[in-house]
Amino acid sequence: MATDAKRPKTDEENCVLEPLKNFLLWCDSVKLTLSDKACNHITICCVGKKSLESASGWVPLLLGLLYEYTCPQSHWKPYLSLWPDFRTLDQPMFWSEEERDKLLKGTGIPEAVKTDLKKLQDEYNNIVLPFMKSHPDLWDPEKHTLELYKSLVAFVMAYSFQEPVEDEDEEEDKEPNPPMMVPMADMLNHVSKHNANLEYTPECLKMVSIRHIEKGEEVFNTYGQMANWQLLHMYGFAEPFPTNSNDTADIQMSSVYKAAVQAAHSEADQKLLVDKWSMLCEMEIVGEKGVFIFGQSGCLTYSELYTTLKVLCMTVQVFEEFRENEGWEEDEEDEDDKMEQALSFNGLTGLSAEWKCLLHAAAALTLDSYSEDVETDRRRLEDQGALAELSSRERRALHVRYGQKSILQRLQQLTKKS
Repeated sequence: MATDAKRPKTDEENCVLEPLKNFLLWCDSVKLTLSDKACNHITICCVGKKSLESASGWVPLLLGLLYEYTCPQSHWKPYLSLWPDFRTLDQPMFWSEEERDKLLKGTGIPEAVKTDLKKLQDEYNNIVLPFMKSHPDLWDPEKHTLELYKSLVAFVMAYSFQEPVEDEDEEEDKEPNPPMMVPMADMLNHVSKHNANLEYTPECLKMVSIRHIEKGEEVFNTYGQMANWQLLHMYGFAEPFPTNSNDTADIQMSSVYKAAVQAAHSEADQKLLVDKWSMLCEMEIVGEKGVFIFGQSGCLTYSELYTTLKVLCMTVQVFEEFRENEGWEEDEEDEDDKMEQALSFNGLTGLSAEWKCLLHAAAALTLDSYSEDVETDRRRLEDQGALAELSSRERRALHVRYGQKSILQRLQQLTKKS
C-alpha cells in the first residue's frame, strides 16, 4: 500500500534492510544477476567439503558453516550476515519441550525433534568436537559451540538441497547424497500446488516453470510431497488447512495391534494375536515404531496395512497354514492395485466388518493421543477472531493438528458400523 511505503522505517526494519543491502552489493561483486522484480529473503552459500564420515553425511558442510559464520573476513559474510539469529527459522527444535508437548502432542513432531537433538548432540561430541580440537587454527570449541551447531543444523534442514538418487530401484540400498547449499536457488517459497520445479543437471541447477505463470504471480518451488508436520518440523512453517494436498496422518502399527487385542473375546484369541503379531514382525511387515500412513485419498502404505489386517483377522487354521508356509506362496500374493483400491477412501466401505472395526478403533486410539479433540480445533479454525489472537506457533500447530485429525476423522466415518 502507498501509505506503508511512505512511513518511516522502524529500527527493526532497518536491521533487516542493512544486511540485505550488503547482500545485494555482494551479488554484484560476484556477478550474480538478479531481476529488480525479485524479492530476496534469505540465501546461503556453498562451502567446501571435508572428508568426514557421519551417519547424517552433514558434518563436512556443517564444519564449513561453523568456520565461515564466525569468520569476520569470510567471503560469504554478506550471505551469512542475513542470519543474525537462526532461531528466526522457528522450527520446533527451538521451542521448549513443554511448548512442543502442549501444541504438537500426537502429531509425531515432539518425537522427531527428540531424536534429532539426540543425534546432533552425539554427532557434535563424537565427531565434530574431536576434529575441531585437532585443527585449532580453524575451529575453537569455545566459539563453535553445540548451540551454534544446533542452529546450523536447523539452517541446513530448512535451506539445503539434496540431489535425488539416480536409480530409484536402488534408492533404499544407497547412502543419501549429502546436502548442499546453493546461493539464490533457495529463495523461492514452497506450496504443494507449486508452479516451478528445481531440475538437476550435470552442468547446473535449473528452476523450471511447470505451467504458465501470470505477470505479478509469485513463483513457488516445491520441497517435495511434504505433509504439514514435515514442513513444520524441517522448515518451520505449515500450509494453512486445507490447502496442503500432500497432508498425511500416521497411525502407529502398534495401535492396530492394540485394537485387535481389545476386540479379542478370550485368552486363547489374545494368545493367537501375539503369535500373529510376532510373525508379522519377523516378516518385517510391521515394527515397534512403524506407522501406517494415510493421505487425502486413503492409505499410502497399503501393502503393509493390507497384509497386517489379513493376518490379524485370519482363523486359527488359516494362520497355521500361513505360518507353516512361512508367509505367502508366490501365486497367492495379492496384486498391488487390488490392495491400493481396497484401502483407498473410496474402497473402505467394501472391506469386511472385522477389518473396518480394527481400522475404526485404531483411528480412535490415534485421535485420543492428541491433547484436544477434533471439534475443539475445528471451532478454533472457523472462528477468525480467535484464530487471529493465536501466536504464530499456535496457528501453525493448529493447522498441523487439524489436518491430521481431519484425515483420521474421515477414516473413522468410512469404517463405522452401519
